[in-house]
Amino acid sequence: MTPAERHSIQMEGLVKSFDAAPSNAIDGITTNIVSGTITGLVGPDGAGKTTLLRMLAGLLTPTHGTVRVLGLDPVQDADALRMQIGYMPQKFGLYEDLTVMENLTLYADLRNVVGTARRESFERLLNFTDLTRFTGRYAGKLSGGMKQKLGLACSLLGTPQVLLLDEPGVGVDPISRRELWKMVSELAQGGMTVVWSTAYLDEAELCQDVRLMNNGRFIASGAPRELMDAMQARCWQITQIAGHRRDVLQRALRLPDVIDGAIQGHNVRLVLREGAKCPDLATLEAGPQAQWLQVQPRLEDAFISLLGGGPGGDSALAQVTPVVHLSADVQPDAVIEARQLTKQFGDFVATKDISFKVKRGEIFGLLGPNGAGKSTTFKMECGLLKPTAGQALVMGIDLKTSPTKARQRLGYMAQKFSLYKQLTVQQNLVFFSGIYGMTGRTQQTKIEEMVTVFGLGPHRGDLADTLPLGFKQRLALACAVMHDPQLLFLDEPTSGVDPVTRREFWTHINGLADKGVTIMVTTHFMDEAEYCDRIALIYRGNMIALGTPDALKASVATTERPNPSMEDAFIELVLAADRQEQLTEKATS
Repeated sequence: MTPAERHSIQMEGLVKSFDAAPSNAIDGITTNIVSGTITGLVGPDGAGKTTLLRMLAGLLTPTHGTVRVLGLDPVQDADALRMQIGYMPQKFGLYEDLTVMENLTLYADLRNVVGTARRESFERLLNFTDLTRFTGRYAGKLSGGMKQKLGLACSLLGTPQVLLLDEPGVGVDPISRRELWKMVSELAQGGMTVVWSTAYLDEAELCQDVRLMNNGRFIASGAPRELMDAMQARCWQITQIAGHRRDVLQRALRLPDVIDGAIQGHNVRLVLREGAKCPDLATLEAGPQAQWLQVQPRLEDAFISLLGGGPGGDSALAQVTPVVHLSADVQPDAVIEARQLTKQFGDFVATKDISFKVKRGEIFGLLGPNGAGKSTTFKMECGLLKPTAGQALVMGIDLKTSPTKARQRLGYMAQKFSLYKQLTVQQNLVFFSGIYGMTGRTQQTKIEEMVTVFGLGPHRGDLADTLPLGFKQRLALACAVMHDPQLLFLDEPTSGVDPVTRREFWTHINGLADKGVTIMVTTHFMDEAEYCDRIALIYRGNMIALGTPDALKASVATTERPNPSMEDAFIELVLAADRQEQLTEKATS
């Protein structure tokens, strides 16, 4: 077997620099990727993952070094490689005003797939992605998971031998991500070589091989199990905590021997520095019944350890945020309230009779599959959609009758970057602070606070559209909290960002909740859902579960699976709702 047959991809001394950048985007990478495997490409925002994939696809020319895909140069031999490489970019170029079939037809034309080969490919790919029923639906009307499946189908036209996927799971719910993974695994078993860039470390754990990137270099590579085994005896959980888990986490992260930590339901999970011993539980004020429990390492633990640890437990944002004091007319146990919320679009019922209350300082999570109705519920509660029936209230104010009065008290961070892309960072901060009525010295002081808190100083003059994703999200959060809101609505605030940046965001969220800010958040990261005090699970327009993360996990526990994960709970509760609906249909038919 020749090297090209054994290694589908070969890189040697690969460098890519851009004129305006102070350092190389790719800085001397040498590696080989074995044929017929799934290799995970993992790294923080700006590490170089997308640049590397674009060079493998022939869209960028290396500054120095060589790259070979199937033994050919992706740039010089582009015509020969075009039908052998499938590339799905992070922002896939679907045409939202074309149907599923029209998108497939367009990409088949571009890849010169015609005649019998086209008909057979369409039938195979539509069956493979379960999109046969939706060929006439416009791409813009598909759910996030279905869009990704269509993107995958378009990239597979022509039966490529190498498939390059740039974060295909971003913004996709756990059920759809599992389906995508199952499809790609089947392709790899058939001999296809897959390079899968991902921000989901649990996803990367399933790969046969991983490359961990930082600053344009590979800082580690190998089988995920090998990297996780190197973290043995360094991962621990504090159980039976008395008092508030967020306080225990914050105290732990201040210690030099603790490099990372996260909340898991009622427990706190910590990663220790190599050779360190577990801190004294009395020092952490975890309570008289608290205990240490050693837990299995995750790939995320190895990743954060290789980067030198997480961001710590103290929020600079919380330090400049005043404590929220509610007026006497506001009920502290119903700062946010949904009363039989219903929303219809024509004949389609997006949500039906959803009711819940959120307390002052509570972190309340809205979870659900793509297209389930959680975003509709979220938008009604922050005044972006008017309910067809029922009431959405904040601070006792009905958003349907007094939206302007209510909006002055809340902050909102959209799922999709909603700032003005052609304005600089400074101009966005000035504009949004002005919207909230800030002027003069007060406005200037607040802008300087936000620049310091979120590390935006080096980017003040940069256009928002040119910022790395992590800084875009920081800027969006800064604009959402400029006016010290009493309520904060966060719609997938960490979608697509790396684990370290996600830790930073949740440090801020935890800190704000401790100041009494009431927070509603949507997320597709199930480990993030563990930070929530309570969760409402929305599916097919109905609220199918409401409770703490531990309660939801306990509700699906079995003898065979006594300690289900939050993702297990999410999937099982959705499947249970499907089974119940099928039984109801049979009983009424």
